[in-house]
Amino acid sequence: MSKLENIKTAIVCDWIKDMWGWEKVLVDILNLFPNADIFTSVFWQKWNPLFEWRKITTSFIQKIPFFNKRHKMALFLRPRAFESFDLWEYDLVISLSSAESKWIITKPETLHICYCHTPTRYFWSHYKEYFKRLEFWILNPVAIFMMNLIIHNLRLWDFAAAQRVDYFIANSDNTKRRIRKYYRRDSVVMTPSVDIDSFPFSEEKKDYYFYVGRMVPYKKFDLLVDTFNENWKKIILSTATDNELYRKLKSISKPNIEWIFWLDNDERNKYMSEAKAVFFPSEEDFWIVPIEAMATWTPVIAYKKWGALETVRENHKLMPSTWVFFEQQTVESLNLAIDKFEKMVFEPKKLREYAYNFDVSIFRKDLMEFIESKI
Repeated sequence: MSKLENIKTAIVCDWIKDMWGWEKVLVDILNLFPNADIFTSVFWQKWNPLFEWRKITTSFIQKIPFFNKRHKMALFLRPRAFESFDLWEYDLVISLSSAESKWIITKPETLHICYCHTPTRYFWSHYKEYFKRLEFWILNPVAIFMMNLIIHNLRLWDFAAAQRVDYFIANSDNTKRRIRKYYRRDSVVMTPSVDIDSFPFSEEKKDYYFYVGRMVPYKKFDLLVDTFNENWKKIILSTATDNELYRKLKSISKPNIEWIFWLDNDERNKYMSEAKAVFFPSEEDFWIVPIEAMATWTPVIAYKKWGALETVRENHKLMPSTWVFFEQQTVESLNLAIDKFEKMVFEPKKLREYAYNFDVSIFRKDLMEFIESKI
């Protein structure tokens, strides 16, 4: 009998709005804890069958017009929102945090484990960068003024909240280093996982490259547009974010660049499996898409920094038969990598063989053993 069988469990998330990368970790954890309750600042996934029978508690932000669907603008409300949750009846609380969900307060006997995607970027590692790409439009000056006014206190409060966590799990070695630097806490690394056997694969590749992601500046859609405007090769870009950046990049794209707005998982995986290669052009703490690409027998062209070096390990025994790196986020560097890629011969089965290093069965086993050892 598992130690967790009669343990009352809560899962706490920053927000549940879309279903991208970190949400797949949430899905894996929900599958491990079928009776767990969910707490989050805002919830906009009522259509999703994954949640239809779950007990979901949202914060007071859910009831505030304007802020409830613009969670980024609710920054000043979220710390108080998470501290207001009543978690006194739970024996185990798992927070999935890249923002404020770890700010929860539990009773002394409750075990609080935080699966940390990154220490809050806009407080710590990427504070200056976030200022350059605020998405509050005419309210940007107000946001900048307010953040400059209170950022010191926010960092103190975030540090204090991190001390409430009993154990940290980091999604990568890069995140582990940041947790140590900013929170002065140790952590164990458990990388996000993929259900490898669920992915289609195709040895027959079509004449296009592929990239999918949220339309935010650091995802580097602009780099791909500039590069493929120059080289005139075929690329398919997919996003589900209809914003000013998306409209601008689409308007300047040449005919060889095809945009597809909103692909469901099956469609996305099909495009991925038939592509010549999938791009990973951004700086990420960890990104699961390259693993999914290799599960479909598709090579990866990746920016050689941070999460890419953990997702596609340069010194692995299968290198260089599975991916290509580029050194700088420039058109010249990326075009050199593409030229190198097109002269190489890839072994599709080795791609999937490597992807099994990140199979969901490993993640589930490691996570359950870790929690049972701490309960």
